[in-house]
Amino acid sequence: MPGPQDGSTLPRLVEIMQRLLAPGGCPWDREQTLETLRNYVIEEAHEVVEAIDRGQPEELREELGDLLLQVVFQSELAQAQGWFGPDDVVAGICDKLVRRHPHVFGEVEVEGSEQVVDNWEAIKAREKQGRGVLDGVPVALPALLRAVRVGDKAARVGFDWPDGAGARAKVDEELGELDRAIEGGERAAIEHELGDLLFSVANYARKLDIDPESALRGTLGRFTERVRGVEADARARGVDLDTLSPAELDALWEAAKAAKAPA
Repeated sequence: MPGPQDGSTLPRLVEIMQRLLAPGGCPWDREQTLETLRNYVIEEAHEVVEAIDRGQPEELREELGDLLLQVVFQSELAQAQGWFGPDDVVAGICDKLVRRHPHVFGEVEVEGSEQVVDNWEAIKAREKQGRGVLDGVPVALPALLRAVRVGDKAARVGFDWPDGAGARAKVDEELGELDRAIEGGERAAIEHELGDLLFSVANYARKLDIDPESALRGTLGRFTERVRGVEADARARGVDLDTLSPAELDALWEAAKAAKAPA
């Protein structure tokens, strides 16, 4: 790891971005707005998550750089509007970290990480007086992640089950309501009840202290590997998947599943 790693290289990124946005800079960069960059922020954040999941340090370093570029890029666009600049962004998060860590930068004593979280939320609530319970949950979050965050925020003011059993019973309740909606055949009602079921599953995962987003990504990863295994097996046999019977497909699926099963 070369260099002191003290953040001294960050001003260079700001300088480069300012040059790209200056007259005579990059035409594409100069055409961008906060709105046109919106999807890039989401995309880069997801690529950071993928790099973490893959456990590739070099890939993670690159993706964090791409995400940091979005922070600096948008800060410069905001500065052009006369709102704030990159130094204001850094100063704001520094001040917030100091305020919300009084056990580090002040005289408050804590007994563990749970108390740290409680203090953080209490300080945040004082800072955000007048805002609703759920106002701090971004609408643009992926729906499953947002469901967990909404459930967690609601739980902090008492909208929650005392234990996982209540959340589990809610899953059964919502599944029954979905079944009845399907019997009724009204698409809007089916969509409504399916949404309720997914929300109840997300809440049950929260009560189990399981991240449903990570759990679902794991399942999708396993499913993808098995499908690729089936495809490879079919190619080895010289057959096309769409020519196989359901029984033959099931046999290839079970073989692919067994090949990836833990020893």
